[in-house]
Amino acid sequence: MPKQKEQKQKEPKQKEKNEQKEEKSKMVTVEIKKSQLVYEKDLQTLQIELLKMQNHIKETGKKLLLIFEGRDAAGKGGTIKRITEHLNPRGARVVALDKPSDTEKTQWYFQRYASHLPSAGEIVLFDRSWYNRGGVEPVMGFCTPEEHEDFLRSVPAFERMLMNSGIQILKFYFSVSKDVQAKRFKERKSDPLKHFKISPVDEKAQILWEKYTVAKYSMLLASHTPGTPWTIVRSDNKKTARINCIKHIISHVEYPDKISNDFLEIDKNIILDGNDEVRFMESKMNIKMD
Repeated sequence: MPKQKEQKQKEPKQKEKNEQKEEKSKMVTVEIKKSQLVYEKDLQTLQIELLKMQNHIKETGKKLLLIFEGRDAAGKGGTIKRITEHLNPRGARVVALDKPSDTEKTQWYFQRYASHLPSAGEIVLFDRSWYNRGGVEPVMGFCTPEEHEDFLRSVPAFERMLMNSGIQILKFYFSVSKDVQAKRFKERKSDPLKHFKISPVDEKAQILWEKYTVAKYSMLLASHTPGTPWTIVRSDNKKTARINCIKHIISHVEYPDKISNDFLEIDKNIILDGNDEVRFMESKMNIKMD
């Protein structure tokens, strides 16, 4: 009898061990790079800071406008996604306008953008903006040379009016190299989940690379002002670009209990002032200034 009792006690334990062994056999080992873990940790910390920032903006009635420009496949959309991922959608909006309607084409150029500007307590992120007329439109022939020149003359005054109305503006230009852009276009074509990102404009981006460069240069010269300067984000490495862009945003908005400045230190090889980018472009393009 004792042996039978002992055998009965062993059977459930053995069954449990077999079940555990079977479950373990279904598991797979996943290797994660250390750099990925660091990125995820830093991103989470920054997203918490963005929430604190949003709460303060809502409580104080401030208005924050974030403008994201850059070449196609430069990483603007991915950065915007990480910024807004955990924000309260009631106080944060992404504006990504389609091509203007026939009616909008007859209006004052800035009119269709003005209706999307932030109200008190809001954060608005423009995924491309009125700077379409500073880049894509003149290169693709969607506006006349006269309209382009008029835009470059008008945009500093327009943004000064926005500032005077209490809107804080941060402008980012995501700069990607030609080789990396070509690689990302190739990935879009091979990935079914990224097919929606491909457009006729994308198809010509590589061919018209130099024209886009000249348009970018003219845009920076005309619209990099003390009140609304451009911040250039080197984005060949998307993750590094995202982290540094978010750090820059947090550094330029005041709110209580902000994380230490040490954590918000940016990589100066990734984040550049617009004037520095102009000088860099001049050295590459051999542009002679009067």
